[in-house]
Amino acid sequence: MKIVIIGGSGLIGSKLTSKLRQLGHEVIAASPDSGVNTITGEGLAEVLKGTQVVVDVANSPSFEDKAVLEFFESSGRNLLAAGAVAGVKHHIALSVVGTDRLQESGYFRAKQVQEDLIRKSGMPYTIVHSTQFFEFLGSIVASSVKGEEIHLSPAEIQPISSDDVAAAMADVTLGDPVNGIVEIAGPETFTLADLAQRYLVKTQDARKVKPDPQARYFGAILKTKTLVPAAGNARLGKINFEMWIKARLEKK
Repeated sequence: MKIVIIGGSGLIGSKLTSKLRQLGHEVIAASPDSGVNTITGEGLAEVLKGTQVVVDVANSPSFEDKAVLEFFESSGRNLLAAGAVAGVKHHIALSVVGTDRLQESGYFRAKQVQEDLIRKSGMPYTIVHSTQFFEFLGSIVASSVKGEEIHLSPAEIQPISSDDVAAAMADVTLGDPVNGIVEIAGPETFTLADLAQRYLVKTQDARKVKPDPQARYFGAILKTKTLVPAAGNARLGKINFEMWIKARLEKK
């Protein structure tokens, strides 16, 4: 089966490409560096010839409100139009648990536009909603510094490793379209503030996290359950925080 992965050189795309190739599929890791640009449309028609499945795991290079909206809207329209012409049988996109609950954020408004384009396209599809990746904990902490403290919401979070995301995406890629949403999450639930504090302790960072209900997450105020999947409905990963942080520290 020919599979095209948009954003195939990124964190999830590269892992997914490797998994699917190991299973014997023809996988094209598409990105601007490989001559495929979903914003301009360059290379799309050529790469999608004979493709059965398209997996979109690309992310905007900018999180500024106008730029991120333009990215997901332009990329989504171009990719879906090219996919329809090529006769793609399954369009898959990676999105975020809680997208519809995070519309105060420009980033998540843009993701909602991407999802709506897919739903209205008439193409068989699956949208995968993932919780936050462990790999972005450092960036979340860095963006939440206020003076000597780190302010983060006490809202719940169920983080997942990129390896578990790639495994779930591989299963979805080889499965039938659900024409709806599949949720994936990690095996443990924390508060965002507590998870960040655990991360700092493990990385020998002496800074303290202050739980702050008014702290914004990508520009949005969080409620307790904003970032966690519906109870009992998510596919759970196998890698917990202790396993992930141990492997990360051993690589250093």
